Amino acid sequence: MEKSAKIYLLFFFVTNFLASIHSLDPICNSRALPDPKSLRSDQITVLINGYSESRIHLLRRIAATYSSLPFVASVLILWGNPKTPPQTLTQITQNLTSYFGGAPISLLLQSTDSLNSRFLPRPEITTRAVAICDDDIEIDTKSFEFAFKIWESNREKLVGFFPRSHDLDLSIKSWIYTVHSYKYSILLTKFMIIQTDYLEKYSCSGDNSRIAIMREFVDEMRNCEDILMNFVVSDETNSGPVLVEAKRLRDHGDARNEEKDGMEMRNAGLSSRRREHRKRRGECIREFHKVFGKMPLRYSYGKLVSSVGEQGLCVKGGKLVFCDQQIF
Repeated sequence: MEKSAKIYLLFFFVTNFLASIHSLDPICNSRALPDPKSLRSDQITVLINGYSESRIHLLRRIAATYSSLPFVASVLILWGNPKTPPQTLTQITQNLTSYFGGAPISLLLQSTDSLNSRFLPRPEITTRAVAICDDDIEIDTKSFEFAFKIWESNREKLVGFFPRSHDLDLSIKSWIYTVHSYKYSILLTKFMIIQTDYLEKYSCSGDNSRIAIMREFVDEMRNCEDILMNFVVSDETNSGPVLVEAKRLRDHGDARNEEKDGMEMRNAGLSSRRREHRKRRGECIREFHKVFGKMPLRYSYGKLVSSVGEQGLCVKGGKLVFCDQQIF
């Protein structure tokens, strides 16, 4: 191992150890964070949640892509797997700073594997907006830029690409987690843009606060941090999130990417996992509703697109194509 890599890892292990023996109070101390007046509005900080060692190659590629964008101030990789061996961490850090001319890329080791950690306020964040995303999501740069522009006009709201919904199932008189084709009330942390202030609101409420109680439930379930953030933002704004269309988007972690022996087995296994996933997420919605004492989630309808193409069909080269592809 090169000497520089050893020093780099030692620094992060010391930082990780110190974070683990102190409470979150220093993180939530406003004096340790940048002055809100100094935060930039023309750029965004990208927070990539990393955990799986099998996706390191993909993670580095995604981080490099975001780093190359002029509207990105920095890329922070939040590594949340405490069991990752040092040699693997070295592999992650190799060449992170070798993309000349791009935004800096940093690896921040989390003191725990709590999903709440992805919403911690951080002194490294120097922008008014943050993009929260997973290490297995690839979105084309034009769509990312468009989403950031939409956020600039909707700064109080969540902006993202992956919609879900809550609903009241009258047959069982209970809140459930579901998907509707015409409305949504939840955006996933697969990729969402929020204002930096919400990190502090989510993470720095007192131990006896409603949000603190719900953060504990997130840790218990090891799920639903994104639903809780949607609760927090909707409660603040009394409005729903904003869905944006992506031109090219790939979710490498989607179970439908998996290949199984036989279509019947594949569909059965996927269906079973979906039911269990939705059940657990429904439990979260019911618990958050109980703690909040109300349902703050609000529905939104439709999505914003970067362009509207011609929907009429014309003949081109003997084939039917959308008319805006025809040359007149």
